[in-house]
Amino acid sequence: MYRAPVAEMAFTLNKVAGLSEGLRDGLFGDTDAETVEAVLEEAGRFAEAVLAPVDVAGDRAGAAWRDGAVTMPPGWRDAYRRWCEGGWSSVTASPEHGGQGLPTFVSVATQEMWNAASIAYGVGVTLTLGAIEAIEAHASDTLKALYLPKLASGEWTGTMNLTEPQAGSDLGALRSRAERAGDGTYRIFGQKIFITYGEHDLTDNIVHLVLARLPDAPPGTRGISLFLVPKFIPLADGTPGARNDVHCAGIEEKMGLHASPTCTMIYGGGHAEGEPGAVGWLVGEENRGLACMFTMMNNARLMVGIEGVGVAERALQKATAYAMERRQGRAPGASGGEMSPIIAHPDVRRMLLSMRGMTGASRAICYACAIAIDRARTEADAERRAFWQERANLLTPVAKAFSTDAGVDVASLGLQVHGGMGYIEETGAAQLYRDARIAPIYEGTNGIQAIDLVTRKIPQGGGEAVRGYIRELRDVAEEARASNRAELGRTAERLGAALDDLEAATDHLLQLQADGRTAEALAGATPYLRLFGLAAGTAYLARGALASLSGEGRAERLRVAVARAFAERHAPETAALRAAVVDGADALLAATPDLLVG
Repeated sequence: MYRAPVAEMAFTLNKVAGLSEGLRDGLFGDTDAETVEAVLEEAGRFAEAVLAPVDVAGDRAGAAWRDGAVTMPPGWRDAYRRWCEGGWSSVTASPEHGGQGLPTFVSVATQEMWNAASIAYGVGVTLTLGAIEAIEAHASDTLKALYLPKLASGEWTGTMNLTEPQAGSDLGALRSRAERAGDGTYRIFGQKIFITYGEHDLTDNIVHLVLARLPDAPPGTRGISLFLVPKFIPLADGTPGARNDVHCAGIEEKMGLHASPTCTMIYGGGHAEGEPGAVGWLVGEENRGLACMFTMMNNARLMVGIEGVGVAERALQKATAYAMERRQGRAPGASGGEMSPIIAHPDVRRMLLSMRGMTGASRAICYACAIAIDRARTEADAERRAFWQERANLLTPVAKAFSTDAGVDVASLGLQVHGGMGYIEETGAAQLYRDARIAPIYEGTNGIQAIDLVTRKIPQGGGEAVRGYIRELRDVAEEARASNRAELGRTAERLGAALDDLEAATDHLLQLQADGRTAEALAGATPYLRLFGLAAGTAYLARGALASLSGEGRAERLRVAVARAFAERHAPETAALRAAVVDGADALLAATPDLLVG
């Protein structure tokens, strides 16, 4: 059973991630705190009543492929229809094309609930949101007018087609080709793999965004173009017309996300009438497709981060409910002869506190990233827009990687809380772990996110963007210290030490890159991202605790307890991570590839 934590989500947005300040500055148009909470309440009801009930059946039945067609599990078509009727497909799309024009943070918060209810469902609608953003930003007015209303309404869905068998994450190695047809269209040929929702029966058309090369394109990533390729070529009135030469050759049998069809797509395989080659339309400029696709990928990376938060929240709720019901042994200090609920045992409380802290820290990082994106679009002053764009750039790889790692860790702990029953599919704990495991891999592995953070994001503005962010987090530590509240324990001290570790590791990596010692910097990239997430997460939880000190309700006391536990039990990990960043490169680089295969 899933219950959307709407009050906690609204609190995190307003008191931790910075929504209150944005609303105060009038940056979000007609959106106000009451509207946001009303949207979250309604989304929560939908996630609980419609999406969560089809999740387990979707996992057990899975998506089915036959003769190029994919059939979704029982109940999924009705759930999707009701989702569209509720207007959830149009949350952030432009009103010009039938959307509601709400800020990114609203979409991110609702996506948390879709993914908590069913991550296999949430991943599909995530890609449509990304396709809308890419088309709005880069496509011609003609393509916008034809495709965006259908995507915004949910009548059609969108996909992202990057990966090929020989290329993986190396987009410069793509071989799919595009040929100019002479009439303004192109013919696309090639194979794409791991295409999420590349084929399904939820809608009567699917809009593929496909990376391919023109014959005269320069080599590498400088020679990639982006094309819009519909499953059915629309008629002038927008209804689906002739079948395009794009075909699903099969779907993958996966560890998790069984209801999400992961497709192998063939473009130009002669599966439609007429001349071979899938008809496509250029998005943006020739040979500039990667920049266009990154609009969609950056959106998707934050949305995958919120997948981690959603599955963590679901695992936390499931484990907490089980721990209250399951009785085993006698906890220290228990009276009477009956067995204690396992939540009374210190080690189970340790796991539940860790799960709650990782979930809350990840949620805050993702929400703060979303609000930075919105402020980068809405600030009136160009300098302020640039500031917030750098903040969004900085937080995006952390939101994606730290939060999806947390999703796996929390789901794993949730399984452990269930004990042997967690390993049995009947309880559902195993499904959450299976589903969570893909999130650190797709949309750029978490190792790639760490590389991006270290080589591209912390050097922004000569390192001033990250240093300014650390200074802001130090203000939280100082406020905690000045509060002198016993309930916070050693929160201020541990947060200050974590920020010292973050600052030292940041300076070290910036210096390595300035000295041209790239391999040494990359050796510390993954522990650095983890360090960054722990320090930022500790600060955000502390900020929430400080805002809760004046209250005496259970929610307020819980926030303080979680922040203290996270600071005292998880923040100290940053010292070891700092050592790995600063002193660990030599050991790693000494283990040469030939040695590792011996």
